[in-house]
Amino acid sequence: MQTPQIPKPNILTISQLNFYVKSRLDGDPLLSSVFVTGEISNLKDHYSSGHIYFSLKDKGAVINSVMFRFNAVNLRFKPEEGMKVIARGRVSLYEQNGSYQLYVEDMFPDGIGALTQAFEQLKRKLEKEGLFDKARKKPVPRFPETVGVITSPTGAAVQDIRNILTRRFPGVNIVLAPVLVQGEGAPAQLVRAVKLFNEHDAADVIIIGRGGGSIEDLWAFNSEELAYAIYDSHIPVVSAVGHETDFTICDFVSDLRAPTPSAAAELCVPDSRELKNYYLSQRQYLSSLMDSRLIKAESSLNSKRSRIARVSPDRNIRLYEQRLEALKKTAETAVNNRFDFSSQHIKNLGDKLISLNPFSVLQRGYSFAEKDGKIVASVSDLKPGDRVKLTLKDGYVNTEILEN
Repeated sequence: MQTPQIPKPNILTISQLNFYVKSRLDGDPLLSSVFVTGEISNLKDHYSSGHIYFSLKDKGAVINSVMFRFNAVNLRFKPEEGMKVIARGRVSLYEQNGSYQLYVEDMFPDGIGALTQAFEQLKRKLEKEGLFDKARKKPVPRFPETVGVITSPTGAAVQDIRNILTRRFPGVNIVLAPVLVQGEGAPAQLVRAVKLFNEHDAADVIIIGRGGGSIEDLWAFNSEELAYAIYDSHIPVVSAVGHETDFTICDFVSDLRAPTPSAAAELCVPDSRELKNYYLSQRQYLSSLMDSRLIKAESSLNSKRSRIARVSPDRNIRLYEQRLEALKKTAETAVNNRFDFSSQHIKNLGDKLISLNPFSVLQRGYSFAEKDGKIVASVSDLKPGDRVKLTLKDGYVNTEILEN
């Protein structure tokens, strides 16, 4: 009796087995594009290559996952350990180690939008690095000569900004840097515009922004590179992105945030009409104040002059001079009176002397006799033979006494 032949088993190499399993997985249309939800664990972000390796798990199972660089660069958020996500990808086998895994092509947070998640992550990062610090924010100049505007040249925002700037502050220079404000090339153009203004010192203040839109429309203003460009700007930057309820990273890092582009223009320049009215009122106020102070100062000066005059040596000197002048006049009057009196007295005495002058008597026909140079006062003083000199009014004669 012949022994039946046992067929030899189909023996495969490990490589063949893995290749077969991989081909079956890759050929399954259901597994070529699947959506799975799970929690990120064992996250490894290879910064040098840009690939992201991680696991997705739920309460009962885990699957190894990988997201290659060409897909990872399109992520709008940064994956974090423990984050719950929804991933889209394909299921396949890594042949070298027989690892069954998910090749993720797109991913977004589960329960919160990817853009919102990315915004919050970048906001926390930049805030931690000090880019939002109020102490480093620069003041907007009060009277800028040139305003730089970074926005779309065709949007309504640029027209609103230009109209308000020229209406409020005629003569202000406006330098427009036309850029894309949304889309793939927008962030790079925004960054370049900020840097160009700084390199050429082309403005005193910069307005950067656009009109309103969805978070996707405004996403260019959440660029990390733009945040650093604004932070490094030596020219003050005013952010005017979207409407009042819209917030972007640009708003937080800029020196001043305006709720709208129109409001940004109002914040950057003063209203010339208000300035004119203000300065007119200030001039009137200052004029009134100066008049009041001058009157008060004049009154105070007069009061001080009066007090000084009462104790001033000049006043005493003038008083002494007045007294001296009065005394001088009194003395002159006394001297004159004394002189007049003396003159009259002398005159009277003169008249008396004249009347008593012997020569005056002689004028009336009298004469007097002298003997030996002496006046003969009595007949008894003479004797006969004495020689006597008789003096008359017009001369004298010598006589001899014959008898007495």
